[in-house]
This record gives sequence, structure tokens and C-alpha cells, in this order.
Amino acid sequence: MTLLGLNVDHVATIRNARGGKEPDPVHAAMVAEQNGADSIVCHLREDRRHIKDRDVRLLRDVVQTSLQLEMALNAEIIKIAVETKPDEVMIVPERRGEVTTEAGFDAVKKLDALKSAVDQFKQAGIGVCVFIDANMDQVVAAHKAGANTIELHTGPYSHARGDEAVDKELDLLETAAHRGWELGLDVHAGHGLNYHNVQRLLRQIPVEKVNIGHAVVSRAIFSGFENAVRDMKGLIAAAS
Repeated sequence: MTLLGLNVDHVATIRNARGGKEPDPVHAAMVAEQNGADSIVCHLREDRRHIKDRDVRLLRDVVQTSLQLEMALNAEIIKIAVETKPDEVMIVPERRGEVTTEAGFDAVKKLDALKSAVDQFKQAGIGVCVFIDANMDQVVAAHKAGANTIELHTGPYSHARGDEAVDKELDLLETAAHRGWELGLDVHAGHGLNYHNVQRLLRQIPVEKVNIGHAVVSRAIFSGFENAVRDMKGLIAAAS
């Protein structure tokens, strides 16, 4: 069955809006695990706009499933990751002005830097995932760099309108996923997935894991965090 990775960044965003201690993304991770999440995801950005260094350290201590740390290829963040030892890192592009991640990491253009980072992480016993666009060249480059896993950027699919546009994006994702599997990579998917589009994706492309955050935190405002996690887990299970 496809696994659910629960991203707690948006809980941290709400906390930081008031500069206080609540809601705590570490508490959110614990509740998520208790209600079916298979892994916890957080993104330590260079500008620390949501997740803080303290959060990463505490999450490493309390997460019982699997902890994935999203990060850019930044020397400071790489050092923190190697010291903290999440179960897996996910390499993403990062731009200070963006509201959220806008595109996949360019593994083709940055192959040498990616390979060097992958080597560091593997020496530390940390798995490596690369967040990429649904592009065959990017899949091959991530494999060449030594990554264990790719996460396909589902933003274009999530934002597509009309059956024709949606089907086109799904076909691109499916082609990239099959190439990843052919190369022996695990294939995950994420970005913009929600309660309305996740099942259509999984019925066509049974990826090993989907990473979802914003949609779950948004629903939690109205139905509670426990229910929001359980509802998403139920949709994934039904589609798997």
C-alpha cells in the first residue's frame, strides 16, 4: 500500500506567525504518527521561515516511523543533516522569494554537486531522495548521482484544470515513474496533493509514498488534526 508522508512545515508556519510556541510541529508529528502517518517530513529552509533547527533535533528524537528532511544543497544545512541523521534527506531547489517550492531540483545541471552530497549522506548512513520534475533526463540524472529515491513533482498535475490537461500531466508522471522503477529507484510523489486529487493519481501511478502537508493542515482547522490525518490515510488506502 502507498505510504503517507505527513509534512509538518505548515504547522510551524502558523506558530511562527505569532512568534510563540504553538502550535508545535513536533506535537503535530506525534499526533500524525498515532493516526496513521507512515513518515514525517519537514523542510529546513536556509531562511528558517517555518521549521527551525530546534524542530529538526526534537523530531529526530521523537519520530518513531521515518523522518525525512527536505533541504537545499547548502553547506550549512548539509552539516546539520549529517549531524542530525534523519532517515532520509530530500534534495529540493530553494529560492528565497518563493512562497513554496516552485519546481523540481535540476539534477542534470547540478549532477556533480548532487553526487558529492549523495556520497556524504550515504557515508553517514542517510538515504537520499531527489525532488524532480516528471522528466526522463532528470530521472536518469538522479540515478547517476546515486539517489535511492525520486519524488515526482505533482504541482503541474495538481494545478491542471480539465480532464485533458489532467490526463496529460498524469501520463508524464507515469512515464517518469516507470523509468525510475526500471532503474531500481523508489518513486514517491508530492506537491499540491489533496483530498480531491490523490486517489486519481494513485489509481494510475501506484507510487511507494505520497508526501502531503498543506491540505491536511488546512482540513485540520475544521475537523481536527487527528481526523484530517485519518481521512487522508483512508483515501490513500482505498486507492492503493
